[in-house]
Amino acid sequence: IGTPPKYDQSRLDYVSRDIAEHRTQKPCVCFPQHQQRTYDYVLVADKVEDQEHPKFRKQVAFIDHLRKKNMKVTKIIHDDKVFYGVRAPKEIFDKYRYLLKVSDACNWSGDRKCVRIPHSTRSYFGEKVALYYLWLGWYTILLVPAAILGVIVFLYALAFFNTSPLIKEVCESDTVMCPRCDKWCQVWQLRDTCTYAKVSHLFDNEGTVAFAMFMAVWATIFLELWKRHKATFVSKWKVFDWCEEEEELILGVLNDPDCHPKEFRHSYLRSTLVLVLVTLMLVLIIGLTQALVVFRVVAAVLLSEGTWEFVRDHANTVAVMLGAVLHYITMQFMTRVNKAVAFKLCEIEKTQSFAATERSFTVKMFTFQFFTLFSSLIYVAFFLGRINGRPGSYVRISGKWRLEECHPSGCLTDLFIQMAVIMLLKQTLNNIFEFTVPWFKSYFRRTTTKKLERKCGHCYKNACREEEKMGRDPCDICKLRDWLRNYDLNDVNFFSLFNEFLEMVVQFSFTTIFVAAFPLAPLLALINNIFEIRLDAIKMVSLERRLVPKKTNDIGIWTKVLEAIGVLAVIANGLVIGVSSDFIPRLVYRYHYGPCANGEADVHCMKGYINDTLSIAHITDLSVRKDFFPSQLITESGFNVTQCSYKDYRNDVDYSLTSQFWLIMAVRFAFVVLFEHVVVIFKCIAAWFVPDSPMLVKNDRLKDKLCRLKEELQLTD
Repeated sequence: IGTPPKYDQSRLDYVSRDIAEHRTQKPCVCFPQHQQRTYDYVLVADKVEDQEHPKFRKQVAFIDHLRKKNMKVTKIIHDDKVFYGVRAPKEIFDKYRYLLKVSDACNWSGDRKCVRIPHSTRSYFGEKVALYYLWLGWYTILLVPAAILGVIVFLYALAFFNTSPLIKEVCESDTVMCPRCDKWCQVWQLRDTCTYAKVSHLFDNEGTVAFAMFMAVWATIFLELWKRHKATFVSKWKVFDWCEEEEELILGVLNDPDCHPKEFRHSYLRSTLVLVLVTLMLVLIIGLTQALVVFRVVAAVLLSEGTWEFVRDHANTVAVMLGAVLHYITMQFMTRVNKAVAFKLCEIEKTQSFAATERSFTVKMFTFQFFTLFSSLIYVAFFLGRINGRPGSYVRISGKWRLEECHPSGCLTDLFIQMAVIMLLKQTLNNIFEFTVPWFKSYFRRTTTKKLERKCGHCYKNACREEEKMGRDPCDICKLRDWLRNYDLNDVNFFSLFNEFLEMVVQFSFTTIFVAAFPLAPLLALINNIFEIRLDAIKMVSLERRLVPKKTNDIGIWTKVLEAIGVLAVIANGLVIGVSSDFIPRLVYRYHYGPCANGEADVHCMKGYINDTLSIAHITDLSVRKDFFPSQLITESGFNVTQCSYKDYRNDVDYSLTSQFWLIMAVRFAFVVLFEHVVVIFKCIAAWFVPDSPMLVKNDRLKDKLCRLKEELQLTD
């Protein structure tokens, strides 16, 4: 993240709004030997005048309990708050280091001390936050080759923009198409959608197939290289063998030598209840997706009946964009609902430890968010334009509104519009709100601290700072000034780091899943991360209270989530290319139905492809005629049409599916199976080829263990 944040003694290590809820168990916080600590924690409580009040007694009992553990507690009253500065004795940290060494949770050898490198992210925020920035930085670096290749694929399509026979066929076509909606839509010329065909070609071409395969393998290579990168740092930090269960036991022993471990338990009844509730929640989320589909169908009808000519002519496209915006708003609302439900489900489970609760919550929350974000995209990718029926037998909602149709150039552009709107809105607005809201809150809370600075003349003369350097505590006003300055910063909790991880993992999903429809997704992610990593650093250092440092040697369950996303990316991209795009129909036409398949040498192999994908509906057919009003069947030049075309592979007589449709369907599924197997093989080879840990790290750990064994052997002699 560039220059790491400096260690600031005046910064609060932790602030709790209710001291009775605060745990006395302290994470491993190690300081350089020459640096005098001020306070490990600052606890904040409401001021209670009535000494007989249960809340006052609870506060006094809590503070007395801390003092019995030989902790130094300084009390300062300010307005309606009581501040308690707590400093733990050195013996607690010595015992903590010793227990870590005995349990092998930290692999030190010889007389190495747990002394962190000053002025680093890890020494200030702990390993958990440091690994987040390490992962985010590595992810951003690995996005560079993906973004470059995505731009190359886009430029490749742009280079053949004007020479593509498919675009030329659409732009020069005289084909009359059937009305796209009821009542107000008239028959239209295929050439009217020339611009749409050009945009479709940018994201539905041969290059996207290779790019989708690359991104599926890239996801695996990224994870394997991340494991190597992480192993190098956790080995340097001496937490390679750290175990969260042993950490919990050590903290429990330090807090109470007579404590008992919380035993593992499993309830099939609770697990069944949680599974049923999760299923119901997913059904609700999918139901919201169906509501979005209905909104888009109704919006398309209403827009086509509007007075604005441009909106009326592009009603379907505008409806897709409005649906994407509404989808984003729904995501913001459902994020809060998903969080509350996931918490409640974790309470029902009654997990063994906080770490287990965190893992369970992460899996549930990501699952809910994934369905919230991608249910609408799944509909656009695999169902839009495939279940809408045909003229004379349209599928309607409540027997009234026709379902949406795809453009004759393909459905992939609708998926691209949906992804682009959601990704741009989500990244841009999230970054704006994540930074500006804490900044404004911090700005308006500075007045109280400035008033306190004027009360202390010693502080103005820097006398307190000199005394602090000499090992003496500053005066109460200076302490209160620093405590208030940090207390007035924005609050932090478990969600502070979780939200950052969730945002980036969701972005990783957008970057890999459905990337075949949006090759520029890695580029947008790269640009966003360049700002994200700096805004997060500024926010954590200057605008928020300091997170409690926590020890860890991995990003936890997020690694499994990323691996699952990598598998889903293979399946989704295979289906997008094989089912959603026109790659397979174009391939079948080129080698089986096109001019080249019939031996015509001087004609482009794709000539006539667009007309080949269209079927004809005869207006003389009663079933077709009842779907349209007479006014809809009049062209702009005033002629009544006797037939119109629509995108499908159907017989012109009885409207049954042709043999070409079934051949294309068979090739589609064969391609999906072949694509997924080939990519999975490449993923397995990449995972095997790249070791999880560098040889240097393995050799250093081997030497470290040997030194420790020799030392233990010397102690027994």
